[in-house]
Amino acid sequence: MVKATQNIQELSLEEVMGDRFGRYSKYIIQERALPDIRDGLKPVQRRILYAMALDGNTYDKPFRKSAKSVGNIMGNFHPHGDSSIYDAMVRLSQAWKLREPLIEMHGNNGSMDGDPPAAMRYTEARLSRISKELLKDIDKDTVDMVLNFDDTEKEPTVLPARFPNLLVNGATGISAGYATEIPPHNLGEVIDAVVYLIDHPDADLDDLMQFVKGPDFPTGGILQGLAGIKEAYTTGRGKAVLRSKAQIVPVRGHREQIVITEIPYEVNKAQLVKKIDEVRVMKKVDGISEVRDESDRQGLSIVIELKKQADAQGILNYLFKNTDLQIMYNFNVVAISEMRPKQVGLVEILQSYLQHQQDVVTRRTSYNLRKAQARQHIVEGLIKALSILDKVIQTIRSSKDKKQAKQNLMTNYAFTEKQAEAIVILQLYRLTNTDVTELEKEHDQLSQAITQYQDILDNPKSLAALIKKEALAVKKEYQTKRLTKIEKEIATIKISRRVIVSDEEVRVAVTRDGYFKRSSLRSYQSTISKAPEDGLRENDRFILNETANTLEHLFIFTNKGNMIYRPIHEIDDVRWKEVGAHVSQSVGLDSSESIISAFVVHKLTDDRQFVLATKAGQIKQVNLANLQPNRTYKSKPQAAMKLKAADDEVLQVYCVSTVRAADYQVVSATHLGYGVRYPLAEVPAVGAKAAGVKAMDLKDDDYVVDYILTNEATDNLGILTQRGAYKHMHLTELPVSSRARRGLLILRELKRQPHRVFAIFKETKDAQLQQHIEITTDRDEIINVPLNAHNFGDRYSNGTFVVDTETQGQLADAQLVKAPIEIETDLDL
Repeated sequence: MVKATQNIQELSLEEVMGDRFGRYSKYIIQERALPDIRDGLKPVQRRILYAMALDGNTYDKPFRKSAKSVGNIMGNFHPHGDSSIYDAMVRLSQAWKLREPLIEMHGNNGSMDGDPPAAMRYTEARLSRISKELLKDIDKDTVDMVLNFDDTEKEPTVLPARFPNLLVNGATGISAGYATEIPPHNLGEVIDAVVYLIDHPDADLDDLMQFVKGPDFPTGGILQGLAGIKEAYTTGRGKAVLRSKAQIVPVRGHREQIVITEIPYEVNKAQLVKKIDEVRVMKKVDGISEVRDESDRQGLSIVIELKKQADAQGILNYLFKNTDLQIMYNFNVVAISEMRPKQVGLVEILQSYLQHQQDVVTRRTSYNLRKAQARQHIVEGLIKALSILDKVIQTIRSSKDKKQAKQNLMTNYAFTEKQAEAIVILQLYRLTNTDVTELEKEHDQLSQAITQYQDILDNPKSLAALIKKEALAVKKEYQTKRLTKIEKEIATIKISRRVIVSDEEVRVAVTRDGYFKRSSLRSYQSTISKAPEDGLRENDRFILNETANTLEHLFIFTNKGNMIYRPIHEIDDVRWKEVGAHVSQSVGLDSSESIISAFVVHKLTDDRQFVLATKAGQIKQVNLANLQPNRTYKSKPQAAMKLKAADDEVLQVYCVSTVRAADYQVVSATHLGYGVRYPLAEVPAVGAKAAGVKAMDLKDDDYVVDYILTNEATDNLGILTQRGAYKHMHLTELPVSSRARRGLLILRELKRQPHRVFAIFKETKDAQLQQHIEITTDRDEIINVPLNAHNFGDRYSNGTFVVDTETQGQLADAQLVKAPIEIETDLDL
């Protein structure tokens, strides 16, 4: 008891866990999840092949129940769950997983759709024909054998492997701290590379890649990106694009269909078809009418039926980008080399395999040499015995037993023990003259064989020639055509918006309170014809209300200098009488932030500029190119203008063509009645986060009320005061000056109850366009002021009263309203 107590060690939990997990990790790395660099097999796969070969379950024998093989493997070599053994066996039989399946199986062994195999009691299996090349000569001491888990059998640590199985069939696995993803390759190409390496031991990667072009997947496909393949062959890690093989086929009715005949390696076909059909159902692509899986015993076939005039190539590009019709294949070539996991490239794999073959062939030759020498020794004894046959017979007859007969032969005629043994067990019918001739012939053949074996062992060139000869024999018998096409460059996928979005005209609206929507023209026209006021909340008004295309873009600007972007097709499609969605549902805005302007832009590459001006007298231009939407446009606003003061705000935003920018002038007016006019060309174009430049020189107690962009040839200026007076004047009354001036008074200053600018308007000279000012008071009264009802006033006048502020209320809002333009449409309402 005392002795047992002395053997107890006190260890911390960290030490115990670290030690135990270290042992466990080493075991699963070496003995479970990673393949050996020499034969390309994991231990369970090696045990399956060896056990089936040992049991005579080979390609030239009838199939046997899989359950019998699994039980044999589990009982003798692999003491783990039967499911792990059967799963490994099934994978070795799947032609869509292995380039050269190592097991043949009768029954359901799974499918590319991810269907599980039938239970092992239903299926039958045997080794495939090519598996014999992995096991060939295993009985000739070619590889090391070790005791199994219960020391009752011996199993190989590696198979002789007549072909580089690691590359031919690839491997996949996950271990503790390691993972491997080795793609399958073409057997003929890999053997050609081995043969070249035999002839040129110093060959580099470029030399070997003349033969091994790249992976050759059993499912075919197109592998793009030679640079990624070369990187993987150099370092063991790399990326390449693997895409399906598809063609666009014309069918009756002036339609087309996309036919997919090969899909990427290890992609679940059923899930792929489901994903493509979801694209159709969710209308993520406009133009797909039906998706069918027409695969049969003749091969894989996925048919995508398209509608008339659909963009077939555009739809295919979308599917490449958004489904598993195209995937990124990641190489991660990790294998067990010299009992350690190692990331290896193509050259090292082939060199390791070649070293293994040299060892296998050397050991096999040594074994054959020993057998031949032993047999030749026996043959020499038999020939000698036949030459003195009568004496030998007499000696044997005079001996009392077999042991004495052997001893007498050895003593009297100088036979060795082995020769004497062979003589005493010799059958009488062989004591003929013919047998002497056959023995001499066999002796000569053995002499030649021994000479060849010794040459192979003594001469490296002879050894190399033999390995080369056997490799080429395997290639001749098993090589197949390449299935995967290799392309040097990764194709750029361009998806036209017309593929994703149906091209149609819609009505788009944005309101001052922050609601935006799109509706069909049918809904819009039917609503405004019955109830024009529908579609707006009380006291709200439209900032934007126009017809647009679903392929166009909406830019919304706020008084805090932010911009909100939406593609027209992403705006909620609702009936016109509904108010639509509020910007705050997706984009976070300040409580004091409001919508001031909105514009529809045809293309994001249009040559357009936005002009923004603030209450504190700052102004800037920013190109559309500097307001491109970012990745977070759906959830966050973008900066369009930096505000220097917390109480500053953007008053107005204009969108102009860059080409026509020189035609415009900026007119701004302050609360105290100062106005200034200068060319827009004086306002520089700056970045989105810039604050801009000074527009007016303001007094301390003054601020800018509004800005307008005008053209002297076509526009007049309208001014509304806080006392309810309105005047319109010619622009010539306000001479053109320079930016950053205080400007001139555009109202006559009164000592009592002076007029102050409430708003300014651009009056366009267009006889066919009906325009009026819609004024709203704080008593919710609306007063419409026709523009043509007043005479022009000079710069020193205060205009004509249009609102009685004492009876109607103080001015709360004013906007310029133009008569709606009739929409031309082909719709039958």
